[in-house]
Order: sequence, then C-alpha cells, then structure tokens
Amino acid sequence: MEGLALLQNITNKRGTMAILSNILFVADGNTLVLTGTDLEVGLRIAIPAEIDNTGSITLPSKKIFEIVRESGSSELLINETDNSWVTIKAGKSIYNLAGIPSDEFPSFPEFGEDEFISFEGHIFLDLIDKVIFSIAGEQENIYSLTSVLLEKEKRESESYLRMVSSDGHRLSIMEKQVSVDVDVIGLIDMTLIPKKGIQELRKFCENRDAVDISVTTKQLVVKDDKAVMVVRLKQGEFPRYQSIVQAVPLENHIRINRILFLESLKRINLFTEDIFHTIQLQISGNTMVLSSQNADLGNARDEIIIEYSGEPLTLGFNCRYFIETLQVMECEFVDTYINSENSPCLMKSERDKGFLSIIMPMQL
Repeated sequence: MEGLALLQNITNKRGTMAILSNILFVADGNTLVLTGTDLEVGLRIAIPAEIDNTGSITLPSKKIFEIVRESGSSELLINETDNSWVTIKAGKSIYNLAGIPSDEFPSFPEFGEDEFISFEGHIFLDLIDKVIFSIAGEQENIYSLTSVLLEKEKRESESYLRMVSSDGHRLSIMEKQVSVDVDVIGLIDMTLIPKKGIQELRKFCENRDAVDISVTTKQLVVKDDKAVMVVRLKQGEFPRYQSIVQAVPLENHIRINRILFLESLKRINLFTEDIFHTIQLQISGNTMVLSSQNADLGNARDEIIIEYSGEPLTLGFNCRYFIETLQVMECEFVDTYINSENSPCLMKSERDKGFLSIIMPMQL
C-alpha cells in the first residue's frame, strides 16, 4: 500500500505512452520490486514478498492502488494468467486485471553505486520547503525558471548546500550548512531540478532519517536500502540571482511582527483582484496601513504597528507573494528592506538562518 501510494503521482498523468500509466512488478527471490516512471522521474521500491515463481509484468497504477486500498485484507495473492492478465485474491474478493508485458516498459536509468554521499533527510526537507512555492509554472517563457537551482559552496572550512527558485516576480534562496565536504559532490554550475522532481524528492526524504545522493550532469539519484529515485535534470541557464540580491541596499529597515503581518495580509487579500492580488502598503512612522480594492466586491483596510524610522512610503505588491513567504518563515519578527516605491522588497530574519526572499513591486 505504502509503495503503491508513493508511485501514484509519478505514474498517473496523461502521457503519450500508455505503459507509463502502469507500474512494473518484478518478482524475484523474496522481494517484489515496484517501478514507475514518467521519463522525468523514476522511482523503484523493493518490498518483501513470498515468491512462488519469478517473473515480471506491468499493471495499471491507479487500479492496482485502488484494489489494495479497498481490499481490507492484510495479504494479497497475485497470479499471472494468460495474455498478461493477473488474478488478485484479497480475502474473499477476487479481481481479474489486464496488464501489459514488461518488455515494453522503459528501462530504468543506470547509475554508479560508488558515487553516493549520505545526508540527513531533514537537510533537503528544509531546503525544499523554503523555495518550492516560488518555482515558476510550466507556462513560464524562461524555461529554467520552472526548476530549482541546486548549488554548493565552501566558505573557509565550512560546506553549504543552497537551493534557489524564482518565477520572475520573486526570488527565494535557502542554504544550509552540511557536515559533508561539498567538494566531493558532483554539482555543475547549473544543476536544475524540475518542479516535479523537487516535489518527489521531498516525499522521498520526508520519513527517512538519512538518504544517499548522487548528482551527475544529467540526473540526480537519491536512495536508501529499500528504494531509489532518479530525476532527470533540466538543461539551461538560471538567471544570475546574486546581482538581484546585491542591488537591494540593507538600509531602509522595517521590522514587522510576522504573525500580525500574515493575518492582516490574509484579511486584505479577501478584496484583491483574482489575477494580480494587488495591495497597497502605506508606511509612515510606526504604522503600516494595508488596503485592497475589488471593482466588483468593494474594498478592505487594515492597520498594524511596525518599527520604522525612514521616510513615508506608498507601495504596491502582490499580496499572495507576501503570504507564501511569511508562511514558510518561523521567526517572530521579519526584517524587511525597501528602499523606495519602485525597488524590490527583501525579507529575512535571524531566526530563519540561511533564508532570504525578494519580492518585486507592482505599479499602483
């Protein structure tokens, strides 16, 4: 059940090849190996089983998952009959399910067993959760923005891994110090992990204390003793995000209570237009006034206390970008830097070490 559940998001999407909606079952020794792929992400899971006769077949992913989920039986008996049909017995229930011969299933990508480095699972969870929300959608013209940039950096004797995402209107950066020497990791200058790969990598790491990672120019491989996943990397150039970060001077500082700001934004968002979620922020002294207007519904206004000593500002931003950024942060107070009405907004905090977000302004 657990293995089939992990394979559902990989196999159940509309594609040109019918067999990609199937899971490959390989029975050998005392192990049943389940494999699914969409040619971008491939996942192979080994589960213990009692094997009477070795063999292989592919079965419809969604249907076999539904059978196992609804069966209510602690054990299943799967038996191949003629013409790639299987009989499945679960308690008093018997199902006959049509499969496809296994020789039509795409081959699983090859990888070297000696190229892996072990990481704590939470390292990748922390990195992914801080950047996944700002990956561009598939309709984005800049192809590389539909991926996350994975980088390594050595500062003196300390090693860091960094993930960066952007949809062209905002930028999210998260880095974590790691105990492994990153010089031995095969990251190239542009290691781009597609959004689907990032989503599946997160699921893979979620309930694992440690994972083994290998990166080449074309693929990322993550595994443990029971499963292995291969993600095909994208090719392209990610924008030089460092210049954007350096362009925001850390001078005009606003300190805001994160929870109060987040709750206020959610209230104001009730009256934003659906497409752009535009809100106005008026900052003067220690007060921020948030307002939104919807041509069909009406308007909203809210006010919160902040710490600010600069010149008054009237700003326009996409409300949803602020909400999504604040939701992944953990601090009590957010340090915000906005130089003028037309400059980007940089957000970070001492509590959210390694995280930085930049949001571009909108014209009011």
